[in-house]
Amino acid sequence: MKVTCRLEFNYETEEEAKAIVRAVEVDNYQFVKTTLEGRKMISVAEAGSIPSLIHTLDDFLACVGIAEKVVRKE
Repeated sequence: MKVTCRLEFNYETEEEAKAIVRAVEVDNYQFVKTTLEGRKMISVAEAGSIPSLIHTLDDFLACVGIAEKVVRKE
């Protein structure tokens, strides 16, 4: 079984979105595919089971949260 989740993140500027995409791409490996459409980051995660997908999303969202804080200098 293959499980997929699509996430969309809207940012205030295209530059902010680009910076966050660059920051999380390193950790995506083959589990998350991220693209950029203007100010929107679109990430699609795939896994072989729901628990595995939840683990992948947990890791990915932690990375996104850190990237957002760094980019916004919080």
